[in-house]
Amino acid sequence: MTQTHATQAQATQTQATQTQAAPKFYPAPSALKTPNDLSAEAVQKVVEAVNPLIADAFAVYLKTKNFHWHLSGSHFRDYHLMLDEQADQLLGSTDPLAERVRKLGGGTLKSVSQISQLQTVQDNNAEFVTPLDMLTELMNDNRSLAASQRAAHEVCDDNRDFATASLLEVIIDETERRTWFLFEAAQGLEHTK
Repeated sequence: MTQTHATQAQATQTQATQTQAAPKFYPAPSALKTPNDLSAEAVQKVVEAVNPLIADAFAVYLKTKNFHWHLSGSHFRDYHLMLDEQADQLLGSTDPLAERVRKLGGGTLKSVSQISQLQTVQDNNAEFVTPLDMLTELMNDNRSLAASQRAAHEVCDDNRDFATASLLEVIIDETERRTWFLFEAAQGLEHTK
């Protein structure tokens, strides 16, 4: 192997290792470290609790759009519209959460690779998913989101970050509403074609 090829191979391996390393969001670079009255430890805990919520919101957003695009069946129009509304709501939650992280002086997501490193929700790349399975999977994903959001809320409360906790209360309510709608839409669906 020539020196050039060895150097290129090392660069590729280093890039792959950097891609796999867990992203670090705190402390933020000094130019991005917004001052506030919370302790550095409190900010770090909140940042570490909120960034995975953003990653999961993006992951469930994309899965919801996937199912919206690939839906089939007799309830197509109703489910297609509902999933579009839910996707918009999920995407809409990402900016306020990311901005809270930045207001606290932390860093937030920068790429799809960071989303994939932090997300806890599983992707679905199946060629075909039945409408009942779509609704059930999204319902369970939203239940999981709500549990993570509640845990993050507790971290915010414990660290006196009441503004992020307040924001999370609204987002938890939206998540529970999506879960409710998905649950009700799936009722009796196994008996339809």
